[in-house]
Amino acid sequence: VLVAPLDVVKIRLQAQSNPFSKGKCFVYSNGLMDHICVCENGDSKAWYKKPGHFKGTLDAFVKIIQIEGIKSLWSGLAPTLIMALPATVFYFTCYDQLSDALKSKLGKDDDYIPVLAGSLSRFGSVTLVSPLELVRTRMQSRQLSYQQLYLCVRGEVARDGWLSLWRGWSSTVLRDVPFSAIYWYNYERFKKVLCKKVGADESTFFIAFTSGAASGSIAAVITLPFDVVKTHRQTELWESETLKIPQRNSTSVWAVLRRIVAKNGVTGLFAGIVPRLSKVAPACAIMISTYEYGKTFFRHLNEKRTSTL
Repeated sequence: VLVAPLDVVKIRLQAQSNPFSKGKCFVYSNGLMDHICVCENGDSKAWYKKPGHFKGTLDAFVKIIQIEGIKSLWSGLAPTLIMALPATVFYFTCYDQLSDALKSKLGKDDDYIPVLAGSLSRFGSVTLVSPLELVRTRMQSRQLSYQQLYLCVRGEVARDGWLSLWRGWSSTVLRDVPFSAIYWYNYERFKKVLCKKVGADESTFFIAFTSGAASGSIAAVITLPFDVVKTHRQTELWESETLKIPQRNSTSVWAVLRRIVAKNGVTGLFAGIVPRLSKVAPACAIMISTYEYGKTFFRHLNEKRTSTL
């Protein structure tokens, strides 16, 4: 909810410098989930189709609020929440459960527990929501009733098998699993160091927020090449399936990686580093700090209830 306006502004700035042609798609990302949107030159009121005359980020914020109202800064929030909520619930629950299980077997001080727990929980989360992403993409591509959508998915499964629902899964895993491994490893280490420095027995909101922002930034930079590859594959797959644009080149992860390097050099693999950091750092900080604070709050509440019984 808090980082959504950053995405709206980013897409609007991108749209004015490089206008989307009719029928083209782009990837809308809030740092947590990705959403493929189609661009049409019609009378639709979608925020990414509006013309822009913005001089910069601050100017865009001011003009969007003045001309379209403050609500426009949260356009596109619904699909983000629909996908992010189940994925995040599954992800954090699995991480906590796996961490506890691994600590009981390997010992509490094992530095690799966050790496294992983070990787496995993200792997499960990505696998769980991958079919939902495909279904959502189909619904965004054209107006379909639920019956039409069901028939469309059933026809694809009959033609290509159940595994067709997990198309694009590999590039998501290659980005998100290393991200989670790096993120949780650094987060737990930063949290221990900061707790020790301030003399706190458990993590405070500020410690969790700072650790989350720092570890999220490090993970975002290291895994950015795979994020760029995922964006290319996602867009190519969408255009092939919905716009019937034939794919002339291989869309494997390594083939896309080679094409990007051949066309734009190694720096092409780190395209969009500033907007990615501007979203991922606060998103990670907000998520982990509110999550840790919530756990601490309810643990103390339960302890208080137990002591009064």
